[in-house]
Amino acid sequence: MTTTSDPALPTAGGARADAHLAVHLLRLGDDALVLGQRLCQWITRAPTIEEDLALSNIALDLVGQARMLLTLAGRADGTGRDEDEFAFARTGREFTNALLTELPNGDFAATVARQLAYTHYAVLHYEALGGCADPELAAFGQRAAKEVAFHRLHADTWTERLGLGTAESGRRMQEGLDRVWPYTAELFEEDEVLRRLVAAGTVPSPAPLRPLWERRTADVIARAGLTVPTPAWQARGGREGLHTEEFPSLIAELQSVHRQFPGGTW
Repeated sequence: MTTTSDPALPTAGGARADAHLAVHLLRLGDDALVLGQRLCQWITRAPTIEEDLALSNIALDLVGQARMLLTLAGRADGTGRDEDEFAFARTGREFTNALLTELPNGDFAATVARQLAYTHYAVLHYEALGGCADPELAAFGQRAAKEVAFHRLHADTWTERLGLGTAESGRRMQEGLDRVWPYTAELFEEDEVLRRLVAAGTVPSPAPLRPLWERRTADVIARAGLTVPTPAWQARGGREGLHTEEFPSLIAELQSVHRQFPGGTW
């Protein structure tokens, strides 16, 4: 794989590889893939059959988004690697998802809190990506924004339902928000890779989206009768491959069949 210090290299086929764009697409793809895998862990364990179906369908949407993003990353870095190679042939240290997406599910309220934070961010980011110059990326952003808008509605509805339910459900929903909020700032961070892409007009920056994200999530939390957390610390490191202690077991689960039957087809 090309490195970020060598952003544009000719490939054997004559196309130009863009290492910076590949890094960015890989990050977005890893976000979707890892969160989708976390949500898959709710299958047969959700509070109701309806929620079992809802969470599994959300996970399927995320995996579909990941497949597209990882394929585009393989094209951008000039290696031609496909989504299976990225998903199953990397070590945990090579994944660059935001830490928010890998947080353990916890109870249902904690998962709802994680979904609230991620979906409001993802809708805004994909809407912005839908206006980029590259027609393929723009088409993906427009489609993904519509998909995630339904995920956001699901998270909003459950945040309010739990917040305004019983004293116990409200307490758990607040605890879920308090657990998740220190991991939200990383979604909006810029580094040198992203700054170069933004300066070139290749992709939009998520940083300017944060105030609107804060207003929208705060509105939902207020309607739920809850309090917006004010974390004393902010987690970071996922974009550089530094992960939580629960992450290795998640990746082992994701890659288990592929490792047991390398090269297998179905």
